[in-house]
Amino acid sequence: MKNNFVRIIIVLIFLVGVVIFLNHSRHGNRSTVTIAGEVMGTTYHIKVVDAVAGDLSKVLKERLDEVDALMSTYKKNSDVSRINRSAVNSSVKVANETFYVLTAAQQISVATDGAFDVTIGKLVNLWGFGPTINIKQVPDDATVQALRGSTGYRHLHLDNVHNEVTKDSDDVYVDLSAIAKGYAVDAAAQLLLQRGIDNFMVEIGGEIITHGHKYRNLPWVIGIESPQVDKRIVQKKLYLHNVAMATSGDYRNYFEVNGQRYSHTINPATGYPIRHRLASVTVISDSCMHADALATALMVMGPQKGMRYAREHNLAVLMLIKQGNHFIERRSSGFERYLRQL
Repeated sequence: MKNNFVRIIIVLIFLVGVVIFLNHSRHGNRSTVTIAGEVMGTTYHIKVVDAVAGDLSKVLKERLDEVDALMSTYKKNSDVSRINRSAVNSSVKVANETFYVLTAAQQISVATDGAFDVTIGKLVNLWGFGPTINIKQVPDDATVQALRGSTGYRHLHLDNVHNEVTKDSDDVYVDLSAIAKGYAVDAAAQLLLQRGIDNFMVEIGGEIITHGHKYRNLPWVIGIESPQVDKRIVQKKLYLHNVAMATSGDYRNYFEVNGQRYSHTINPATGYPIRHRLASVTVISDSCMHADALATALMVMGPQKGMRYAREHNLAVLMLIKQGNHFIERRSSGFERYLRQL
């Protein structure tokens, strides 16, 4: 298909080395340290209150790199890459952390009836949203359906006695991008707590966890971006204390062919990008890993089915839905308390 029929609007993040910024600011008699850098193909920002920087930036970066080294599809020696290269019915032993995340992913797949599925990496790649971006033409339906029929979480098997992973289809390609960043956020938070740091905020690629207070016993205030392509403005302010937050949306990462927009979020049930009016989903949970995965699952489900699932499972959820040239909000009852400062 000719290039003049194709328009890409996609965020590309290039890894050009790690730069750590230490920003000391004072609020009354309290000091906040900001640590920033790059990992997992995106950026991170960590704010800690009443802590001495010392080697904190170094140990945090090392911890995040450990997670990336295990779960990246871009690193050839990662656990995930070894699974993807493995032969059908050949067991691959993985690290405890990788097995933990894969187990959580499979459990969420079952709970969401497949709306969340980490095994459909080849479908993601087919639509041009994988490691190599290729949008010269829209895949034909026969190719999509053939691949959809041979992928899915039921083709991935976990042996929790030996920490081994087996796939029964050669088309299974594991991609943990919708859950690993959330896990990395949780891992960084756990490291800070182990070092006796109680007041902090960790953010990786938009996935966030907070603990304690920012200063003067005030909660962390986090902005949710409005899902508008041509501008970046805050849609909603949230007041978070000891909780995690993740947002999934289709408004920054998509392509267009002949006026048809194709989202990077693939529906495992159809093999096609989602087509509904849901622009973004924000989930608040105790675990950023779970919030990350559930935000993707609800994005796949769409506004009606997704909100019904959120209410049935007592999830704190905010949805922004396209309506003409603007967006309307829908939120579960559990989300209300985060909209006001207690």
